[in-house]
This record gives sequence, structure tokens and C-alpha cells, in this order.
Amino acid sequence: MGRNTLTLLGTGNAIATRCYNTCFVIDTGTSRCLVDAGGGNGILVQLEKAGIDLSTIHDLFVTHAHTDHILGAVWVVRMVINRMKSNRYEGCFTVYGHDKVLSVLDWICRATFSAKDRSFLGKTVQFKEVRDKERFEVGDMQFQCFDILSTKEKQFGFRANLPNGQRLVCLGDEPYNDANRPYVEEADWLLCEAFCLYRDRDIFKPYEKHHSTALEAGCLAEQLHVKNLILYHTEDHTLDTRKTAYRAEALQHFTGRVFVPDDLEVINLD
Repeated sequence: MGRNTLTLLGTGNAIATRCYNTCFVIDTGTSRCLVDAGGGNGILVQLEKAGIDLSTIHDLFVTHAHTDHILGAVWVVRMVINRMKSNRYEGCFTVYGHDKVLSVLDWICRATFSAKDRSFLGKTVQFKEVRDKERFEVGDMQFQCFDILSTKEKQFGFRANLPNGQRLVCLGDEPYNDANRPYVEEADWLLCEAFCLYRDRDIFKPYEKHHSTALEAGCLAEQLHVKNLILYHTEDHTLDTRKTAYRAEALQHFTGRVFVPDDLEVINLD
């Protein structure tokens, strides 16, 4: 069995410029899944810095169609096709997402790619629609996606069962809805957005943007008996103190472990 890791390629919210937009790679040692891709071709730089060869990624899950999550996916698809054309990529590449995500991604790709690049779509590059509660496998990982019931933008989170028995849950980038308790409760790892510190709520106004704070993320993790909490999708004005301050605020109510990763940080999931 390989070493199970989570590499945070980006940890920032949509308007962050001092860190990359939120996206990450789940790696079991034998399988890799990229989740979201940020807002541009910076995803290619982040993958290079992380030492992750794009040719080793065959699966991408896109949570929703906001620019800071989907536009990088266009670049990933384009570069995968470029490698396929030069025989530097073996096998197929699959993008998972709900109907709107795939509709938007397909439209951008077909509107901006060359005819030769477009010919790969639907063949060695597959856009696979997943529906609420649907299960699918990425190598030795078992995923189940769920609608986070956003009032702003259709968005799916997921629960991933790793080969080491650990359960990792991604809530997307909006506050938790209790309708999804069966997917989240007693998770080993919970990826939860924390737009800012509770003490800075009047500065960053998270509630106006359908986001929450590190304090509330800690409360949620405790209520749901989560073991490990990972905070991401934050503002970028406090990067120098973010790790310490966000962790301390979440731990005011949470008794488990709290991780506040920087871009490119790797978390051991074993």
C-alpha cells in the first residue's frame, strides 16, 4: 500500500493574489486525483513546483463553475491534449463534475481550442457527468459526491474512501448544510473553507459572500466528531500569521487536529 497524501496546490479564495486559488491533489501512491484547478495557467506552475508530473494525473474533479475553480481546468485539459499529441501521455483523461460544470468547461474548450485539439474531446479526454449521491472510482479510491445545496452556485462536494481506510470529505467552498451530515459525520479528514478569522469578520465580510470563519469551522468539526480539520479558501492579507491564528481560533471549540496549510504543503493522510 502506498503513502496517502494530500498536496494543497492552492489555498486562497477567488480574489487572492499572494497565494493560488484553492485546489489540491489526493495521492494514494498508486492513484492521483486533482480536485479543482484554480483560475488560470498558474495550475501548471503549481504542479511543477510540487513535483507532480501532469502525465501522472488521469482524473480531475471540478466542484463548481466559478472562475477560481474551473478556468485552470481548461489549461489542464489543453496541456494533457498537448502531451497526448506528442505521445507523452498514456491512457485517457477524465473530468468529473455535475452538468453545469461540464457544460461550461466543454463550451470554453470548444470555443478556444484548435480543431485538432477539439478532436480529442469525447475520445481520449472524457467529460463524465456525476449526479447527486453518485459513486465513482478513481483507481483505488472510492468517491461519493453530494450537492452542497448552495443558494449561490450549483456545487458538489465529495467523500473519498482511501485504500488505508481513511475517509476524506471535501465540503466545497461554502458553509456546511446539515442535509449532508451522513457524508461528513465522523470523517477522518475534513476540508472546510474558512474565509477569514471570526475576529476579522467586519473587515472581510464572509457572510455577505456565503462563507464562514475559522471559528465556525472548528465548531462544525467538533459537532460532527471529525478527527482532522483542514482549513483553506482563505483571504491572503494575513499569510504571515495565518497558520498560527487560524489554528488557534478553530481550536477554541475543536478538540481534534487542525491543519492550516500553505500552498504546496503536503499532508500525510496515513
